[in-house]
Amino acid sequence: MRIDLHTHSTASDGTDTPAELVRNAAAAGLDVVALTDHDTTRGYAGAIAALPEGLTLVTGAELSCRIDGVSMHLLAYLFDPEEAELLAERELVRDDRVPRARGMVAKLNELGVPITWEQVMRIAGDGSVGRPHVATALVELGVVPTVSDAFTQDWLADGGRAFVEKHETDPFEAIRLVKAAGGVTVFAHPGAGKRGRTVPESTIAELAAAGLDGIEVDHMDHDEETRVGLRGLAAELGLLVTGSSDYHGSRKTVTLGEYRTDPEVYGEITRRATGAFPVPGTGGA
Repeated sequence: MRIDLHTHSTASDGTDTPAELVRNAAAAGLDVVALTDHDTTRGYAGAIAALPEGLTLVTGAELSCRIDGVSMHLLAYLFDPEEAELLAERELVRDDRVPRARGMVAKLNELGVPITWEQVMRIAGDGSVGRPHVATALVELGVVPTVSDAFTQDWLADGGRAFVEKHETDPFEAIRLVKAAGGVTVFAHPGAGKRGRTVPESTIAELAAAGLDGIEVDHMDHDEETRVGLRGLAAELGLLVTGSSDYHGSRKTVTLGEYRTDPEVYGEITRRATGAFPVPGTGGA
């Protein structure tokens, strides 16, 4: 059973539409794929309508959080997307993306980069605008060779020259909100140090005590030493261990299913969730 629990579509900062994403997941030989766009559930309908037979969709989202000045992402699975309190918080985070992106464009202009707001919005399309869209604009302009190269202190990494903060949820509050909506939480790429400062193990222990369900270990931004350390930490704290591609279509080099989650862990996630259930494919549109 091939399971990928972290992907993005054009509903946020991926390049595949939700329909294309599930079709590509089936073509890649996946049995289960989770749609986890940033702070939004807008891709659900398109993904479900196109869901191929033999592929199961896990609905979710990647929530933007910050603690002690450190940005972190929390994967939320199988929550009730209409639960009022969590919905209001997601909208608050999402609405702050536009002024933040405008601020990054302004800072880049001050640095002599001829990026425009119109260019960023063209790249974002119908998705929730974010740093990857600004990064893609930098690639188009020849400022950096790849999107990943834009996430440095020279440009868009946390604390970088063109970085602008946005509203992000306290992760303890995020865990509470997701649990109240019947969902399951997994700390996304906790050891991705090249993105900026990472959350210390002591804080992960506190999050586990507050109800965090798991940590994403097998990820393209984790080297083998980091993975070994995270597996040990998960065992110590009683956390589930997941693996995922963090697929963004052509915006990243990683492919669907390149990193996967053990079927037993997936089963435990579905057993813990009460807000929604995985959606089996029936052939799609």
